[in-house]
Amino acid sequence: MARNVGGLERGIRILLGAVLIALGPFHVVEGKLMVASYIVGAILLVTGLFAFCPAWSLLGINTCAAKGAKAGGPAR
Repeated sequence: MARNVGGLERGIRILLGAVLIALGPFHVVEGKLMVASYIVGAILLVTGLFAFCPAWSLLGINTCAAKGAKAGGPAR
């Protein structure tokens, strides 16, 4: 499983996932919205922790920095 979530996006996913999960216990949201908050929060948290997003993989998106790329021309 190759990483496809970059550093900044990874941090945002982890932070937002933790916030969404915390909304339920603090009674900010209730009912069906709380369940949705838990589900979306868990997905964001897990994809952030593992730096892999299946949806990005299906869409061909990769926000990781390119490894081995040098400025000034192609690698030899």
